[in-house]
Amino acid sequence: MGKLTRLGYKVDRQMPIDIQFEDVHFQAAFRVDMLVDDRLVLEIKSVDQLHKVHAKQLLTYLRLMKQPVGLILNFGGETIKEGIRRLVNSHTDSAPSAPLRE
Repeated sequence: MGKLTRLGYKVDRQMPIDIQFEDVHFQAAFRVDMLVDDRLVLEIKSVDQLHKVHAKQLLTYLRLMKQPVGLILNFGGETIKEGIRRLVNSHTDSAPSAPLRE
């Protein structure tokens, strides 16, 4: 975090995510490890290998926060290169688009 802020990025750690379901509000239902410049969600792990549940966790955060992209950073693998996974939130709340025409 220190390096990112020294480079001029805004970094929020353990940022709470609220959930609204019908008339019920859940304050701080989840916490994101890091949010960089209000647009990049970072989920930090230290496990032998990443599993589907880690990706689902990050995708849930992206959808709830309406953010387009996030990274899982796993420091438990052989190399940091194999421990980085980029996920894109393709979920949209709008109606489906019209089919493409040829």
